[in-house]
Amino acid sequence: MFSKILIANRGEIALRVIRACKEMGIHSVAVHSTADTDAMHVRMADESVCIGPPSGTQSYLSIPNIISACEITGAEAVHPGYGFLSENANFVQVLEDHDIAFIGPTSEHINTMGDKITAKETMRKLGVPCVPGSDGGVPTIEEAHKVSDEMGYPVIVKATAGGGGRGMKLAKTKDDLEEAFSTARSEAKAAFGNDEVYVEKYLTLPRHIEIQVFGDGKGRAVHLGERDCSLQRRHQKVFEESPSPAIDAATRAEIGKTCAEAVAAINYAGAGTIEFLYENGEFFFIEMNTRLQVEHPVTEAVYGVDLVREQINVAAGLGMSMQQEDLVPLGHAIECRINAEKLPQFQPSPGKVLAYHAPGGLGVRMDSALYQGYSIPPYYDSLIGKLIVHSPDRPAALARLRRALDEFIVDGIDTTTPLFYQLLDEPDIQTGDYNIHWLEKWLENIE
Repeated sequence: MFSKILIANRGEIALRVIRACKEMGIHSVAVHSTADTDAMHVRMADESVCIGPPSGTQSYLSIPNIISACEITGAEAVHPGYGFLSENANFVQVLEDHDIAFIGPTSEHINTMGDKITAKETMRKLGVPCVPGSDGGVPTIEEAHKVSDEMGYPVIVKATAGGGGRGMKLAKTKDDLEEAFSTARSEAKAAFGNDEVYVEKYLTLPRHIEIQVFGDGKGRAVHLGERDCSLQRRHQKVFEESPSPAIDAATRAEIGKTCAEAVAAINYAGAGTIEFLYENGEFFFIEMNTRLQVEHPVTEAVYGVDLVREQINVAAGLGMSMQQEDLVPLGHAIECRINAEKLPQFQPSPGKVLAYHAPGGLGVRMDSALYQGYSIPPYYDSLIGKLIVHSPDRPAALARLRRALDEFIVDGIDTTTPLFYQLLDEPDIQTGDYNIHWLEKWLENIE
């Protein structure tokens, strides 16, 4: 087992990993920018290293600075959290070159799944159902027209190196395709330095269902059911739950088995999430995230598993403790992503936290790095906390979420907490009858 782990991240996810290290008796190292000197993850770690100025490119995304921090502290392994360098294959390779373990999959698997076309081809060969679309990149508008005419409209043009909704444009009709194609390419070039795009069939009213998988890197893998992440704004998840209101036990077992067998076949190591669009009883693969997800706590709650501990054990060569037959879902969990944003326009709201009280009680978990007196910097993602509740069934989980929201206090900044009060009053949310377009249409109607 590692004696010292460096966490190459910040905020609540860095704190999450530090907590796991403490429980495992592992010395933790926090890295931070000058803007995060007083951050909670810095205070809670056993030691810390400043790695640069506020800009992410000069600190949390600086591979040389993180390698230097490892060498200064003697860290044997790096946990990347999510975001920043968590899916950067070059970072993994550099760590390997310096004999530092990466707590995650190999650089080869990150590369394979990081390119959406290669990922789709790989998954199709492994028996995972995929969205109909072009066989590879589409270099010209003429080819885009040909592919789209064969599939039928609407279609969506996507950047092969895309993510977070960037480089994605919808073409509802043939007349829309040229603008969607050129805009997606220019956005992709600006955001990712790669203007290659591909074309997929656009599903009208799908849900976003993702399967949590975990592999030992030696040909064994398990699945931990699904998460429903359909409530989204601008392709960003807002509210996640497990199990999905739309999936029954037989369907869960079938798609879970397919996903576990696929990652086992490629000797995948650690946590991964296979994301699907789900419509009319069919699953369509869209991408695989080769890291821990923001919403991993709902899976931990339902399955009673510490995914970070399992990540560390696998990276240390100790294997995973999970057996598929033991992974039985229990109850229902919901996560709300709470951002420092001012409604209704969702404008960032950094500033000093004048008062903070986290909700508690049975079945309530608050993952946050906030504290009274902390000044939220304006340089990073606006996520300030994740409120997770777990109850025996979905109605009880919704009731517990409302109670926990009542206890949650943050003064001095604006947050998106009021949004969840409104959502809990909606009949569609109460019944679980929603899709990936529901939230944006609802927001349009209330603004």
